Amino acid sequence: ARAASVPLQRPSACATDHYFDSSRLACAPCGAHQRQSAGGSSCVCEPGYRMVSSNGGFSVTCEKCPENMSGVTQDGWNCITCPKGLTLEGKCKCPNNEILVERSIDGILLNEALCIHCNGSEQSFSASDASGSRCVRCEKTFIHVSKSCDCSSPNILTGGLCFFAQQSLPPKGVATVRFAQLGITLTSAWFLKNLQSSAFACWLYSNVTACQALGNMCVMNMNSLSSSSTDACGLFQYIFIGTARLGIVHSIAYWRHNLPWLYYGDQPGLASQVLEKNHFPTTFSFKGRDKDVKLQFIAASFDAAGNFLKWQSLEGGILQLCPDTETKLDAAYTFGTTYQQSCKISVSKILLDFASPIFYDLFLEYNGDNEQHHLWAVPVLNLNLQYNEKFVNQGSNMNNWLLTRRFFLVDTLSGKEIDLGKPPRVIRIASEIAISIRLLSHMQRGTIHPPLITIAYTDVLVQNPETQSVVVSFSVNYEMDQSEARIQTDVALGVLGGLAVLWSLLKTAGWKRRTGSSIIDLQTVFKFLLFYAGDLANVFFIITAGTGIYWLVFFKAQQFVSVLLPLPSQEEDFVTYVACAFSLKALQFLQLLISQLTIDIFFIDWERPKGKVLKAVEGEGVIKSAAAPVSIWRTYFIANEWNEIQTVRKINPLFQVLAVLFFLEVVVGFSNLALMDASSSLTRSSESYVAPWSRILRFGVSVALWIAIATLQVIFFSVFYERFVEDKISQFVDLCCVSNISVFLLSHSCFGYYIHGRSVHGHADTNMEEMNMNLKREAENLCSQRGLLPNTDGQTFQISISRKMRLHYDWIHETLTRKRGPARLLDSSTNTFEQSTRAYNTMNKFLGSFIDHVHKEMDYIVKDKLLLERILGMEFMEPIEKSIFYNDEGHSFSDVLYYGNETTLLIFDILFFSVVDLASQSFVLAAILTYLQQEIFRFIRNTLGQKNLASKTLVDERFLI
Repeated sequence: ARAASVPLQRPSACATDHYFDSSRLACAPCGAHQRQSAGGSSCVCEPGYRMVSSNGGFSVTCEKCPENMSGVTQDGWNCITCPKGLTLEGKCKCPNNEILVERSIDGILLNEALCIHCNGSEQSFSASDASGSRCVRCEKTFIHVSKSCDCSSPNILTGGLCFFAQQSLPPKGVATVRFAQLGITLTSAWFLKNLQSSAFACWLYSNVTACQALGNMCVMNMNSLSSSSTDACGLFQYIFIGTARLGIVHSIAYWRHNLPWLYYGDQPGLASQVLEKNHFPTTFSFKGRDKDVKLQFIAASFDAAGNFLKWQSLEGGILQLCPDTETKLDAAYTFGTTYQQSCKISVSKILLDFASPIFYDLFLEYNGDNEQHHLWAVPVLNLNLQYNEKFVNQGSNMNNWLLTRRFFLVDTLSGKEIDLGKPPRVIRIASEIAISIRLLSHMQRGTIHPPLITIAYTDVLVQNPETQSVVVSFSVNYEMDQSEARIQTDVALGVLGGLAVLWSLLKTAGWKRRTGSSIIDLQTVFKFLLFYAGDLANVFFIITAGTGIYWLVFFKAQQFVSVLLPLPSQEEDFVTYVACAFSLKALQFLQLLISQLTIDIFFIDWERPKGKVLKAVEGEGVIKSAAAPVSIWRTYFIANEWNEIQTVRKINPLFQVLAVLFFLEVVVGFSNLALMDASSSLTRSSESYVAPWSRILRFGVSVALWIAIATLQVIFFSVFYERFVEDKISQFVDLCCVSNISVFLLSHSCFGYYIHGRSVHGHADTNMEEMNMNLKREAENLCSQRGLLPNTDGQTFQISISRKMRLHYDWIHETLTRKRGPARLLDSSTNTFEQSTRAYNTMNKFLGSFIDHVHKEMDYIVKDKLLLERILGMEFMEPIEKSIFYNDEGHSFSDVLYYGNETTLLIFDILFFSVVDLASQSFVLAAILTYLQQEIFRFIRNTLGQKNLASKTLVDERFLI
């Protein structure tokens, strides 16, 4: 490492008697009587010495000139006599308006240099040029004013031009530039030299170049106007007003003949008329034979002195300061493609690349009648513009805007204070450039308003260019009036929100009926709010999903441009709606989870003892006969099966997440539909520009895929899998019947579900041969049907029990809860296990007798639900004296399982996935976190559900696997 290390030496660090040796990348000494050259990369002879030989670098030989020839020729090779003195470099000099002659016409060196006076009289009108080496014709204003090459008093000499003092001239200009961001006002060397002369020449002679130069100085001063100032813009306005007689250009009132077009005018409301009253006279289409998606921007470019340079297309990155490939730079002008570019550029690179400013007048080209090319002027909104010392182009009210025309990218000229050859003290950079394209309202043929280019400049005080940097950005945005869509959204939200209130009230009324309470208390209000949260979440989801899919379909599939995507700033309401939907749905999901974890459930065992057995009586020493015990294993088996189906869903959650991710990112590439461009292609080239993401489109694509894949899963499982492979819910009902066990469920105080599992064979605790025989008899219809009522197959019911029935159920169940009460209430003489066993047997006997209509004071009837009751999900008849069993054609008991709440779970998953994606802009992360939350909540539901099952059914939790 040490062998490859060299010291860093810069040319500027070399001493005056050293030069920078580029072969060694280090400073090296010059020879005798030599010093460093102006460039620093070689040596030259000191004053009074001539070169004898020179091979570059230090290979220079110098020789002292004789006393009578102390001067050195301009090329440094010869000594010469200088009659009129020497310069600091030891060379001959001549007075003003004289030229130096060192050789004769045939090239012979003179012994004494000559200073020849240029003839400034009439017919010749010559003067020495800037280098003092030849006589040239004087500037025409000198000849016009003084009939000579002198501009003597009282005539006015400014900027190398001569003017009559008696002429009506514009007021004296103020050669200052205001850098408002830094709070600095500088006297610009460029303005000091050229401002007054440009104004005079433009005023007196209508000199086109002078007028353009004056306009450029106004633009460098940020087009800022003041009623009392005579700066560049003040002088321009003075000339603009005073030259009305010259007429206008192309019938444009703001474009005076011979003057550049800088302003649109300062009348209130003019900006809105310019931007909204007219429309661009051509149409754009994304598809079809008349496909037109290219914005043909073209700019007229000028240098600082006012010379026209050329017409320039913006393609190739003319306005983009950030480097990139030409293909990606040109994508900025593809209609419908939102373009964003941002980077950090060092000040040293800016000074190197933009030594002098270029000024642009921007137009949008289009084909008129007979294929004639026309230009549409593009207005500029300069955010730094000040009108009477106040920034005016701020805010969204365009009636207050003052539109301009000309702009520049980098100004490294006006910030030079003393010498134009020295670096500037302050530079001004177009740090933010945004082109806005607005779609015309109520039009269906791709017509747009005039484009607008918005520019924000940054003032930089140059201190250390190598370490200083500026963040610059360039964007092209497409927008349309979203007020109509916003109104429609608000109307939909209001209507659906009102319906949600009514639906929540019906749910609350149904809940009150099912709880057996008629008092409106604080709990009722809280329950209504929970219902309303869930319904309002569905409203927000419907609106956001509909909005996202609408923009996805209509923006990507349109041929003629009729809709444009909302801007990121216009998506905030949409994102808020999604967040509200997720928050409210999460609240509903947690309420659902809690309600499922607190249900009352009991397994009614219909099995009766087979015969009697002899049993020793503990403590008495005698043997008595007793009924044979009934096996508990069937109950354990049903409890385990119930435990397994608690989190069964109508879809496969893992497959759902993987399928969505597969279509979005892995292979198919549906995520590309969420890009803010008009392309509906699912693939993108690595070399092409990738537009930014639209949050609305990301939501629309992901929701559409979630719903489509979930719908296909539901169809597959309901039509094929559950019919031909496995239907766990129906199998559980069949298993209950085979096991001779019924399930009694209470999801509310007075409402629940009943699964009639009483075996038609009388018993189920039998051997394999008898079991097969029973199933065969049932298959051949040699026994009665499984239904609760004779000659029916109805095994599942919704039950609405009377208050008396509930009180009796709670009284029996109280023995289960007493063991968790205070110690003083516990029966210390009774074994807890025996107490639980007695409670189980009592509850089993009571519910069995209740089903068998033993308790006439707590009897029940069986009926069908009305259609309206089914639709509203509530019961109109209150079970006052008798409980009511409603025939259930499906398996509505799944409402206390995941299976019966698939819609809620699916919407919650979709919203969770979408919220994570909108926050992270990553479908992969959203998929991972969605699957993790599914597994976490499934674990919670299984674990706590198992504990609730054990506590409510008296099944020992150790047997639940």
